Amino acid sequence: MSDGLRPGDPARLGGYEVLDRLGDGGMGSVFLARSPQGRRVAVKVVRPELSHDEEFRGRFRSEVNRARQVPPFCTAEVLDADPDHDPPYLVVEYVEGPSLAEVVRNRGPLGAAQLHSIAVGVATALTAIHGAGVIHRDLKPANVLVAPGGIKVIDFGIARAFEATSQHTRTNQMVGTVSYMAPERFDTTSGRPVGPAADIFAWGALVAYAATGRNPFGGDSATATAMRILTQPPDLTGLGGPLRELVSRALEKDPAARPTARELLDGLLTAAHAGAAGGPAPVLGATPPASVSPAAGDDQGARSMPPGLATAGRAGSRRRGWLTALGATAAVIAVLVPAYLFGPQLLRGLAKPDPAGSTPTGGPATSGPAATASTSASGRPTASPSASVDPTRAMLAGQRRFLLHAVEIDRDLSLPSHGELEVGDGTGKDALFVLEPVGVDYMIKSVNPDIAHRPCLGVKIDSEGYKSLVGAECHPTKATLFAISRDGKDDKGRTSYAIVNEEYGPVQWSPTKKEIYVEFLGDAPLDTTFSLVDRGAV
Repeated sequence: MSDGLRPGDPARLGGYEVLDRLGDGGMGSVFLARSPQGRRVAVKVVRPELSHDEEFRGRFRSEVNRARQVPPFCTAEVLDADPDHDPPYLVVEYVEGPSLAEVVRNRGPLGAAQLHSIAVGVATALTAIHGAGVIHRDLKPANVLVAPGGIKVIDFGIARAFEATSQHTRTNQMVGTVSYMAPERFDTTSGRPVGPAADIFAWGALVAYAATGRNPFGGDSATATAMRILTQPPDLTGLGGPLRELVSRALEKDPAARPTARELLDGLLTAAHAGAAGGPAPVLGATPPASVSPAAGDDQGARSMPPGLATAGRAGSRRRGWLTALGATAAVIAVLVPAYLFGPQLLRGLAKPDPAGSTPTGGPATSGPAATASTSASGRPTASPSASVDPTRAMLAGQRRFLLHAVEIDRDLSLPSHGELEVGDGTGKDALFVLEPVGVDYMIKSVNPDIAHRPCLGVKIDSEGYKSLVGAECHPTKATLFAISRDGKDDKGRTSYAIVNEEYGPVQWSPTKKEIYVEFLGDAPLDTTFSLVDRGAV
């Protein structure tokens, strides 16, 4: 919708000619512009008070780079950004079409077929977004565009740069719309990072809104709505069938009880498949048929799914990892989702299998005979390593010990009993680690028996702001959670990974200090990668 240019609006932003004002939001203003190549684009100009804040610019640059990893078939593609411009701006694909909020406001609640298509489209987008290591943080009907070529989810990921720069928000202010915030978003004292489960909650509220025309926790004020989210069950009157069960699960108060985006997608496609065949629609979380082997290592346990989906990997794998899982569902989506919704872009760019047989990131997926399921001490279902399970997958599932090998310097990390990380030759008990999956991230735990306390790696900041890795208590916090993303091969043909703390940056080797440290890089190249050298079962 055009708002018309106002006095003081820019005529140009970098190389982009500003044509019109599209709207305003909590993060800034959005303009329609023309690129140097003549393409129409949307340019989001962030709030002027952030222009001179280096912390914000660094975070903004990092989040833009991460958002660029999200495949564009169901999102508004990130095309360009200039964090150093005054004011900073972001350029994304311009999408013709109304938002879901406009559609419901103008036409009323959606019919069953269109509602299911919206639910599938947004779940697919979240699968891709979470698979790239991004959390949307502000999913709502206004950020879902219903375009002729398919659904597009916009404004994903960038909210973190604003929310994390606390000096530019009022006390306890959060980026987002209260009606679609998960309960954990209101807990500002725990220090726990917001996870992908918050987007799943927003998906549930969004689908309920599309089905009924109202928010399931709607109150007379933002405070009343927040209290209902924290204390009351959702009002799903008017929403029935299998979709009601999925929405109800997505709106659980406990983040751990919600399905992942991948599981939502499986449930939606399974329900549609059963409905098309005339049979009863399975419910997410039900016992799967005997002919279906659930994927080992699934965070939420076994799920009901058709045989074509049985070998999908753990939801939430980083960066390109989502492609492996999406490849298994592409044929099903192509049949079940109306062509007008997704179009031919859906099957573009599906990943080829890794010749080494390893999952890029995330937990294991069965291949060949189903792995034997067991339960770890933390209660997470795991798979017993066998000849049919790749060791890399088993290491990523926390089932095998490994050396953390710094590829560029050909050295191995170790955590001696004094708790300061060192590099060495990989000998000794203090060089053995195991991964503990936590959502889409990991804690990295030493198996050195001499460390009774603080056995997990964590980020420590000294008085001068230098960030190092040390032993820390094994609790999921912003200092102990790391993304592990595939980044090529080492000299022995093993998969190498970037290890990144979302709050503080990637793990790097300092040639000058001769030690491992953590640094926010922005656009700078990543110089240090790691391979996991298998050292046997836990």
